[in-house]
Amino acid sequence: MARFKTISPIDGSVYVERDQASDRDIEAALAQATKAQKDWRRLPVEERARLLTTFVDTFIADGSEIALELTWQMGRPIQYTPGEVRGFEERARTMIRLAPQALAEIDVGPKDGFRRFIRRDPVGVVLVVAPWNYPYLTAVNAVVPALAAGNAVLLKHAQQTPLCSERFAAAWRKAGLPPGLLQSLHMSHEATARLIAHEGIGHVAFTGSVPAGAAMERAAAGRFIGVGLELGGKDPAYVRADADLNHAIENLVDGAFFNSGQSCCGIERIYVHETLYERFVEGAANLTQRYVLDTPLEKGTTLGPLVRASAADFVRTQTAEAVKQGARALIDERKFARSEAGTPYLAPQILVSVDHGMRVMTEESFGPVVGIMKVRSDEEAIALMNDSEFGLTAAIWTSDPEAAISIGDRVDTGTWFMNRCDYLDPDLAWTGKKNSGRGVTLSMLGYEHLTRPKSFHLRTSTA
Repeated sequence: MARFKTISPIDGSVYVERDQASDRDIEAALAQATKAQKDWRRLPVEERARLLTTFVDTFIADGSEIALELTWQMGRPIQYTPGEVRGFEERARTMIRLAPQALAEIDVGPKDGFRRFIRRDPVGVVLVVAPWNYPYLTAVNAVVPALAAGNAVLLKHAQQTPLCSERFAAAWRKAGLPPGLLQSLHMSHEATARLIAHEGIGHVAFTGSVPAGAAMERAAAGRFIGVGLELGGKDPAYVRADADLNHAIENLVDGAFFNSGQSCCGIERIYVHETLYERFVEGAANLTQRYVLDTPLEKGTTLGPLVRASAADFVRTQTAEAVKQGARALIDERKFARSEAGTPYLAPQILVSVDHGMRVMTEESFGPVVGIMKVRSDEEAIALMNDSEFGLTAAIWTSDPEAAISIGDRVDTGTWFMNRCDYLDPDLAWTGKKNSGRGVTLSMLGYEHLTRPKSFHLRTSTA
């Protein structure tokens, strides 16, 4: 049986070892899920919501342990990992609250001699494939609404965060909920592809890279099932001439460097109106130099290691290439003593004198580096924001809401923010354009991809 090890970015130690599921294990889990789902779907949605609330309560009761495990697995500072548990709770409770309305029968109106309505049928067994960077927040987007809709869930997390899927399953068991409905599986890429191709899977919810998303589509080819894909981003921000400058600096530095920049919706490129440019750059650089890069187990640490040394080296290479092409680095890496080549510890960096001929402005960095460009108008900012293969989120800082809406209508993005960034409101649809993926999670619309419409056309009179 194949076995894998999770190496903690904190100190390079082996934090977790697990066996990968065999084909027999996977078949057994799928059979159990299929059987359990048949009874689960018959429960009224209000009863499923009540049981899911018990699951959420049970999960968050272990929040402190979950947060510490998360820090060890992927390196986020311990002062921030409890926030992921709080985010899990917010999203889970929101989707539970929305379930009765989202799943209610749709009455299409009266017609003499007929009764007509549409129901939302569950798709069966949903496979959720979640990443390591926000392992609970990304998984809950699909897990809770899938169960609320009457489906069963098989959950696979990245091998960097295997304890996360186990925590989901453990909370389900501890809450005394029906066995088989929520199961954790540790699988290889090959085994995952085989499971996607299995006729027993009714939907796939994936969060990860663009190449991995393409692999998911290939695995599902010919199955005619939904494949929800939340992929990469190179998310832009525009600081307009009428922006609250201090607020923009504070928000955007945090949006660029939180979680060491390892966020699909983190800010990776900033466009600032020329009237604010110099002051914005100065303020952003000053704030960035106040970060504390150290072991994430220390309460004062505000910037932890990247997930692995190779990820940090990729960002170093991308940054060095931009500097060679004419960019100017504003942050002296030597001021961050822990930052060292060949390790996951990497100082934050701000680049100016950048352009879209540099990879750092067009290719996803997924690390603590951000480029800042000067623009002269809304038109120039819009053109630059749209000059990307991605379209997950984009943001504007302005004091004019109507201008924000007008500009937002012209930006190719799934979510458009005004005066904030790097946040998911679970009442709103989470979706992307272009290579940022397809499908929807969260909000009322998140239930549409986890169910199928079934029309009832009843002739009540034959006269």
